[in-house]
Amino acid sequence: MNSLKTNQNKSKDNSQRRSLLEWLGNVSVLIFLLLLALLVRGGSFFNSKTTLTNTSEVAKVTDVFLGKSVTIRSKAILKIGLSSFTVKDARFFNGEPILVVNASGVPFDLPVDQNIEVQVTGQVRNLVIGKIEREFNLNLEDEYYRDYSNKPAIIAHYLALSPEPAQITQSPEKYYGRKVTLTGKVANIRSAILLTLDENQLFGGQDLLVLLTAPPQVAINQGQTVSAMGEVRRFVAAEIERDYNFTWSLDTKKKLDAEYANQPVLIAETVYPS
Repeated sequence: MNSLKTNQNKSKDNSQRRSLLEWLGNVSVLIFLLLLALLVRGGSFFNSKTTLTNTSEVAKVTDVFLGKSVTIRSKAILKIGLSSFTVKDARFFNGEPILVVNASGVPFDLPVDQNIEVQVTGQVRNLVIGKIEREFNLNLEDEYYRDYSNKPAIIAHYLALSPEPAQITQSPEKYYGRKVTLTGKVANIRSAILLTLDENQLFGGQDLLVLLTAPPQVAINQGQTVSAMGEVRRFVAAEIERDYNFTWSLDTKKKLDAEYANQPVLIAETVYPS
């Protein structure tokens, strides 16, 4: 009799444990789904305004992104009309290309080299031409956009080339005078506002010199991966001092020119850990 009660108690305990495990499993799934929704709909825990994503995600789950600001980095495929182009995530060969409409007010020339990526930040919308024209003060040539009508598009307010550091050092003339956004590993820190980014062994070449217009707001360490936004210039100390309001002594300018004269340099407005 005692043995029967013991077995019944064990069976009851096992049943309770299974119920508890099932309940914990369901709670875990709900928590995971909630966190996933927050990441997708809010952008990230660090930036609730802009979501870093890719063209394939925008094409597959457009409803999630509609009306939201996104940032993508991709290769440009085809120019459309005077101010638009399509992009496609190279990692997903079956993905749909996404139309990017330049609403920044600044002309943007696509790179001649198709291996150079572009970075785009803008709002995801369905392309209803009349509505987009009115809201963003654009004049789109209807005949170029028929194939993209009522499909997802990014109405971009920021566009920049997004090369690898070594792509700049190997062919700097392609980038002089242009705004770029790039990511690289800090190879060397020369001063509070002067550092170099690793050239990346896949491309070869020398490290890229980065001159910050002001000390970074967060600490930047050697070996750290950072993102930087700014303009590529040929290093001529007197010209950079004049154009960016640096105050260098004559001796400092001579030393800078002696070490860096005519090298490509990124004059970075923003540098932050990536």
